[in-house]
Amino acid sequence: MHKYYKIILSMSIKKKIILIFSASFAIIAIFGISATFDLLETRKEFNFLKISDSIRSKVLQIRRHEKNYFLYGNLSEIEKIQNYLEETYELIREGKKINAPDRNLIQLELKIKDYSTRFYNITELATVISDAINRLSMNNNKYRFIIPFMRTTFMEHPEKVMTTLKQFHSFDNNSKLNHNLKKIKTQIDGLRKTGEEIINIARELDRGARYRVQSIIKASEVGIRVIFPLSFFFGFITLFLVTQNIVKRLNELMITIKKTGEGYFSPLPFPSGKDEISTLIRTYNNMAEALKEREMQLIKKEEELIQHRKLAAIGILASGVAHELNNPLNNIHLSAQILERETEPDSKLMVKETIEDILSQSLRVKKIVGDLLEFARERKPEMARINLPDLIKNVYSQVEKISSSEDIRFSVISSGEVYISVDPEQMERVLLNLFTNAVDAMSGKGDLIVRVSPDEDVVKIEVSDTGPGIPEDTVNKIFDPFFTTKDRGTGLGLSIVYNIIKNHYGRVEVKSSCGQGTTFTIYLPREI
Repeated sequence: MHKYYKIILSMSIKKKIILIFSASFAIIAIFGISATFDLLETRKEFNFLKISDSIRSKVLQIRRHEKNYFLYGNLSEIEKIQNYLEETYELIREGKKINAPDRNLIQLELKIKDYSTRFYNITELATVISDAINRLSMNNNKYRFIIPFMRTTFMEHPEKVMTTLKQFHSFDNNSKLNHNLKKIKTQIDGLRKTGEEIINIARELDRGARYRVQSIIKASEVGIRVIFPLSFFFGFITLFLVTQNIVKRLNELMITIKKTGEGYFSPLPFPSGKDEISTLIRTYNNMAEALKEREMQLIKKEEELIQHRKLAAIGILASGVAHELNNPLNNIHLSAQILERETEPDSKLMVKETIEDILSQSLRVKKIVGDLLEFARERKPEMARINLPDLIKNVYSQVEKISSSEDIRFSVISSGEVYISVDPEQMERVLLNLFTNAVDAMSGKGDLIVRVSPDEDVVKIEVSDTGPGIPEDTVNKIFDPFFTTKDRGTGLGLSIVYNIIKNHYGRVEVKSSCGQGTTFTIYLPREI
């Protein structure tokens, strides 16, 4: 009822009016057509019933003549059985024209074919065995007194003939006659079993045809006594509900239009129908949705512009600071190296440790300055076509040399070679930053998995670790310059990653939660 009601509501108002006024005529037409189909179906099933009854009769005749043939060995029974088999085949063909997909009919045809094959094999074996018995009576007098018994019994009970030959005459079990008696016994057993199955299927076929005829008659009675009155009742209910629905939705639309005129834009519940009122509501809602989506796009573009300006400003500042620091820093580092070389072996330990500390700290500051220059430089990528899985493996081999990663289980999952146009040096910097961060996050122990998923135009690279994850309030800040959660580091690594991927016309995303690891996903175009 609910589904029927929904279909009506989805129609246009014009169609609803036509449907309501033509409902009574449609009901009469449907019942008239239904009655005609029932009559045709009943006639078809009656014809099928006649055929199934004839099949059952033919099958019983086949079994009767089969029994006579085995008892008396009358060759005329063979011809009668073959005639009845042909007639049964013809009836099955007629039945298929009436009711082609009937499972019992198909099964019966297969069984009749099996029966026919077995019966043919039995007649052939019977001729061979009969000739062998005749030769036995002529060649050996000691078998002469059991020859009549063998001739009358080998068809009905071949096992008795085999037993008699073995008990009284020590007949060889491996003789050709004994072998043929075994074969005919197998065929006769199979024939009888198939015959019983054929009778059962024929009965089931007849029972099914009778059941279908009765079902059609009962269905017609139900249609006249139950469905016809119910159809009129449901038609009246549908008329009432459809009318109420149209009036209600028109009122809602009028109120919404009035509010729109007052400057209040609010979306209506999304309609499921396809009538004129639903079309108006959908158009209004689509307009509101488009405006909302445009506003979100503007906000996103504004955020990207702010981020870009922030990075540019920081880049200019970083470049100036790095250049100012670079020369004094080089002098400090060179001076410390000279002091280290000139220090006497018997110098105080404190002096040596101080010089080593100056060297290590100056190297650290040089790395920071290098990161600042790299961040500020933003040089354009120099594209080259590379095999991405090979680059990933090479970068991780560098990570193994500079960090404690003995207990890291590293794996690259790729469908094969994936060629892509990138700046190899910059992409190496991206992967080196991501791998180093992952190894540090896992404290040198865990799983680092890189998945490369090539598409037609885009390659997706996923770098996943099993570290502690990134807190939710921190995820949105990780690409900001100088933001870091480490005790050591500049906080520029992921900012550099962000800039490099942006300059490759790609994007980088991060998905992380505390205790469940982190996944960085990079999307890069295959060709630029």
